[in-house]
Amino acid sequence: MNLEFFVISLLNGVSYGLLLFMLSSGLTLIFSMMGVLNFAHTSFYMLGAYFAYTISGVVGFWPALVLAPLVVFALGAAFERYCLRRVHKFGHVPELLVTFGLSYLILEVVQLVWGRSTVPYGLPEQLQGPLFTLYGTQFPKSRSFVMLVALLMLLSVWLLLTRTRIGLVIQAALKYPEMVEALGHNVPRVFMLVFGGGAALAGLAGVIGGNTYVTEPAMAASVGSIIFVVVVVGGMGSLAGAFLASLLIGIVQTFAVALDYSLIHVFKMVGVAVTEQTFGYPVLKLTISQVAPILPYLFLVLILIFRPKGLLGTRED
Repeated sequence: MNLEFFVISLLNGVSYGLLLFMLSSGLTLIFSMMGVLNFAHTSFYMLGAYFAYTISGVVGFWPALVLAPLVVFALGAAFERYCLRRVHKFGHVPELLVTFGLSYLILEVVQLVWGRSTVPYGLPEQLQGPLFTLYGTQFPKSRSFVMLVALLMLLSVWLLLTRTRIGLVIQAALKYPEMVEALGHNVPRVFMLVFGGGAALAGLAGVIGGNTYVTEPAMAASVGSIIFVVVVVGGMGSLAGAFLASLLIGIVQTFAVALDYSLIHVFKMVGVAVTEQTFGYPVLKLTISQVAPILPYLFLVLILIFRPKGLLGTRED
């Protein structure tokens, strides 16, 4: 493993991990504040990409970077106000079912409006090309932009929750909703804003992820399961845990995809003798890149066995 491979793979892993964090942060905020596990969260990510594609065709990418998350925020807040709030009193199962149904509804609407194939949502001119070249390998500006936006988003959310009055009201409404309501604050409105804000964070991830990767109807399903892995591994409701888990999974999966060693080779490197008589030998002939897609789920299983609360989680539920 040379220095070039290590540095480029590390940067790619960090950029992918930060995109995962942008997605998982909204889901984590919604769960920590409201106790709702939103199955439609990655659908808002997809909407952000498609709205940005449409808006950027009219006014350009940079206005779309602001406008598309705002549109997603409005849709998320409206869904909480007129749909989710009505089933909240019936418990978690109806909440899961209604968000699950919303994900299918959004998918069908997207296919009706924009079609079933990939849309040409490209990078703006300022984000095209390499940021730098290392030993002949280029690192694109788009990946660095994803990293920058994710870090600015993390700083903004942290400042909002810990340094502003509205952040203190949001945190208080989580633990003492009756007391907050007695002090004159509208707790249902706070929850509506939190849900809309979480959806907007997913929409922002869609704006910059849609043109960095690909914008298509399958984009929500492709990241749906991995986001829940991030949230559970990091700890349900822990924003810091989601950040740590996102980076960890992003880096591990990026390195694993790039490695073409077989599992037999890995065992031999650590001094474990493997022969054709070894149980599971055909499985061990698989390369690390072939098993890379299952590594996050393997990590999830191990976390649930040895640390059910997650890396930095505090909630039992």
